[in-house]
Amino acid sequence: MIAYVKGTITYIDPTYVIVETHGLGYGMKISLQTYTILKDLKEAKVWVHRHFSIQNDTEALYGFAEYDEKQTFLLLISVSGVGANTAIMVLSSLSSLELERAIVTEDLRTIQSIKGIGTKTAQRLVLELKDKIKKSNPSADFSNLISSSHNKIKSEALIALQTLGIPKAAAEKNIDSIFKAKGGDITLEELIKQALR
Repeated sequence: MIAYVKGTITYIDPTYVIVETHGLGYGMKISLQTYTILKDLKEAKVWVHRHFSIQNDTEALYGFAEYDEKQTFLLLISVSGVGANTAIMVLSSLSSLELERAIVTEDLRTIQSIKGIGTKTAQRLVLELKDKIKKSNPSADFSNLISSSHNKIKSEALIALQTLGIPKAAAEKNIDSIFKAKGGDITLEELIKQALR
């Protein structure tokens, strides 16, 4: 069993990374949050999950920049009807912490905002994972973790801008100055457009 791969990043795009170690290249599917962390690195340690699909008789490797994201991925695929590709889509749309907040606070609207997640799947995620998340984070006070739409728009814009090649520090500075000027009353699309100017 492969726990992680540590080596040189020889290729990366928003959905896939190849890490070379000892002459072997490990190709792994990744989420957007992992891409954001790895995209500017030459060397990296990537946590790995080896996934077998009985239906398609295929095997794939999934990579994660952080161990917490891998654990969230494993929780997601433990839910009936949530496959590995759907789990990666979820983790590309929300950070592990945002997803945990949404599940624990039963924020179905946020969960359903993810492409491919309908009402039934969102309800199943809450039903099957709420207690598991609370048990794995007994000291966390999830009642104080409900994120405002302001913070959600800000984090989504930051991810989008970084994906478009803008350095994190510059993107954050642009976003903050736009929020000050607009008083926080701005859509995600407008925020990204203005930050790109």
